[in-house]
Amino acid sequence: MSRDEPDKERGGVRDLGRWVALDGRGRAPLVLALMFWGVFLLDAGAVAFYAAFAPPPPPDPVAGLLGLAHLAALPVAALCWPFLYWAPQPLPRRAAVLSVVFFTAVHLLMLTSGGSLVFVMSSIAIGNVVLVLGTRAAVACTLLATLTPVPLFALTGGPVLRGVFEAGIVLFLGVMMILVFSGLISARRQAERTRSLLTELEEAHAELRRYAERTRELTVAEERARMAREMHDSVGHYLTVINMGLANAERFRRARPEAAWDEVRDARLLTQEALADTRRWVRALRPLRLEGRAGPDAMRALASAFSGSKDDPEVSFTQEGDWPDPGEEAELVCYRVVQEGLTNAARHAAAAHIGVRLACTGERIELSVADDGVGGDPERSGSGGFGLRGLRERVQAVGGALEAGDGAGGGFELRAVLPVRPGAAGPRGGAARAEAAR
Repeated sequence: MSRDEPDKERGGVRDLGRWVALDGRGRAPLVLALMFWGVFLLDAGAVAFYAAFAPPPPPDPVAGLLGLAHLAALPVAALCWPFLYWAPQPLPRRAAVLSVVFFTAVHLLMLTSGGSLVFVMSSIAIGNVVLVLGTRAAVACTLLATLTPVPLFALTGGPVLRGVFEAGIVLFLGVMMILVFSGLISARRQAERTRSLLTELEEAHAELRRYAERTRELTVAEERARMAREMHDSVGHYLTVINMGLANAERFRRARPEAAWDEVRDARLLTQEALADTRRWVRALRPLRLEGRAGPDAMRALASAFSGSKDDPEVSFTQEGDWPDPGEEAELVCYRVVQEGLTNAARHAAAAHIGVRLACTGERIELSVADDGVGGDPERSGSGGFGLRGLRERVQAVGGALEAGDGAGGGFELRAVLPVRPGAAGPRGGAARAEAAR
């Protein structure tokens, strides 16, 4: 089946619904209009035919009165039809008057016609009463219409059993129409509630999307502010010392040339350290722009970026178990743990080797970054560091735990454990791609 075929089917269902559904604007469903005018034209044609071709009946005052009532009821019903209201309450007061007049006219047509088709008109009138006046009024009109055929047949000398039969037909059709129109009203109200809920859901979804965008913007801004502060503390410190050394070299260049050259050599060494530190920051950011890499691939690329030259420590990445795809937020937190651990180790540890270990099970993710450097100090392991403090909050936000301190074999180790929540997984790699777009 092509994609166009379901659209055609839905279009056919919608077209059918326009024939039977209440549109809420007061117009009659098309099928009811077709039924009314079809019966009206048949009845009017029968009256015209009998008046033109049937022999005149014997004089009968009761029959003549019933004939006049029928002739009067026909135009009244036809004039009322275009102005009837076909919508659930509340409605204008004239809607109730029109409904009562229409029901009375149609009931007279049923009593004076003798044809079975007029029962259709009576059923339509009961349905209009349900919509305009309510179920109780419709029940009262149905009982009234049921009680009148038997006395009329008795008055005109007709068979009473036929009157009982027609009363049963009126009662049955009336009950059916009450049930049908009550169901239509209930279905329409349910549809309105559904549309209202869908509108509220769309508004809430749009608000949630705006909130998510704002949250991402604030997260990125916070990360950039943190990195700006740390780069200022590191690179800014180097530049300040270099500037002071060069100023001393300029001052010593005539009186103490050797001291001036010492200052220049020190400035050169500090420049190399500042350049290496700057490269570390660039490498930390670089994997965020690697399109299509996510999860362990992004973390492996990040580890590889930190061992780019002979002066950098050797970085290894090991993975145990299959990546469980814990969701975008937890995936991004894992990446940040590796990033923070590698950055701190490269800046503070004076290590020759840094090991990144990723252990995955179906229930949790264990992540560690360990080095063989100088070990922990208050700046790296304490809670006062902005980077670790913010990282710990992000890990706790996804239900995990973060520890930082001396490793078992010396050096420093950053450890994080994150749970894998069932049903929390999003599209694989969504977090890295969202970061990459930034």
